[in-house]
Amino acid sequence: MTAALTPLAAADPPALSAANTGFMLLCTALVMLMTPALAFFYGGMVRAKSTVNMLMMSFVSLGIVTVLWVLYGFSVAFGTDTASLVGWSSDYAGLGGIGLTELWHGSTVPVYVFAVFQLMFAVLTPALISGALADRVKFTAWALFVALWVTAVYFPVAHWVWGSGGWLYELGVIDFAGGTAVHINAGAAALGVILVIGKRTGFPHRPARPHNLPLVMLGAGLLWFGWFGFNAGSWLGNDDGVGAVMFLNTQVATAAAMLAWLGYEKLRHGAFTSLGAASGAVAGLVAITPSGGSCSPLGALAIGAIAGVLCAMAVGLKHRFGYDDSLDVVGVHLVGGVAGSLLVGLFATGGVQSDARGLLYGGGFGLLGIQALGVFAVLGYSLLVSALLALALHRTIGMRVAEDAEITGIDRAEHAEAAYDLAADGLAAYDLAEADRDGGAGGTDGGHPVRPVLAPVPATVDTTALDTTLDTTAPATAEKKEKVDA
Repeated sequence: MTAALTPLAAADPPALSAANTGFMLLCTALVMLMTPALAFFYGGMVRAKSTVNMLMMSFVSLGIVTVLWVLYGFSVAFGTDTASLVGWSSDYAGLGGIGLTELWHGSTVPVYVFAVFQLMFAVLTPALISGALADRVKFTAWALFVALWVTAVYFPVAHWVWGSGGWLYELGVIDFAGGTAVHINAGAAALGVILVIGKRTGFPHRPARPHNLPLVMLGAGLLWFGWFGFNAGSWLGNDDGVGAVMFLNTQVATAAAMLAWLGYEKLRHGAFTSLGAASGAVAGLVAITPSGGSCSPLGALAIGAIAGVLCAMAVGLKHRFGYDDSLDVVGVHLVGGVAGSLLVGLFATGGVQSDARGLLYGGGFGLLGIQALGVFAVLGYSLLVSALLALALHRTIGMRVAEDAEITGIDRAEHAEAAYDLAADGLAAYDLAEADRDGGAGGTDGGHPVRPVLAPVPATVDTTALDTTLDTTAPATAEKKEKVDA
């Protein structure tokens, strides 16, 4: 899945490798796990009454994108090149003309294995977008958007970056596992859509209230676990050790980014938060995705630390510029993807996946310029086309739920379900208080959570005592707790 650059050594004629095939099947399963993991990660960051909708926005991608990938997606992304923009192969349409042991070009794994591995990337990418749209999008409109978006944006961009003959592939853009095709693509799309559909009710006047931080941490941990398959598997084997380097660099960059984010928020907000740790880890995973096959472990350390700080700073931009990126998809995936892709132009050693060298290793500005072209081409295309698709849906069937549905809870309005039996848990009044406060704003406050009152609330409590607008660096005060317990 890397660019067509000069290999370090001539390879033997490929033959099917049972070891590499088994390895790739395991990596595929790991990448598949990342979509439910993302659902948990996002689901914990929204309010309780939006949890089911957030889970479903990720989960439905497994159904929609799989069907489209079989019908035509794999052919568009990886078929015979047309004008360096899209691919097409009748054998790949429907996946019916492929031999059982037919090998993917230049690899030792079957085409079917490569196709299903790439499918999981296609499934995950639109799911990433959903975090920016929390609390306010009709599920039917979202499902249609996913189908249109992968068709018009993801499949062609995947061909540009990874398909033989794709213009960015031929240019020499290095994207080991999806910095441009996945993360910049999804982040730019998220920005395009939220500029069309507008802000949540109450944003930005109400602080962010992730309702379940343990669920966020679980999702982040599973993402970290699955990302080893996402990254190391993208070399389609480990006969030459490159996959092992990518595996190591994935761990190193993620750890560095998590620590860098925590350090930044301690200086900026005065506390180390679990949400900061989870977000920092994801930022590191995003940044190392395009770059980990071209840098050393020390380079991965630097890339992770840089991305952790940049993304921690970027999540506050939504307040400065007034766009409502609910769960910081722009701040983490777009900014992290841009940082990781551009840093290839600095930290590429020329001794791992290819002989291309970055500026710090005597390669000059050439690779950095190529990386910048790839970054801004994908960003611009995805931003524009995604905004147009959202505008078309918004003007026809409507993208947003009614305001009262947004206030009382999108789970009930769109899915006739609730994530929790709040009445049985004695928390019904807390849920009603959220609705009475005009819906608030889920997600993060500049990457920093606001702690809600966690004590169970009797059904007879005065809901005016439940305004939990707290300083983001301090737990609930004794005075406010007394009000709740009164």
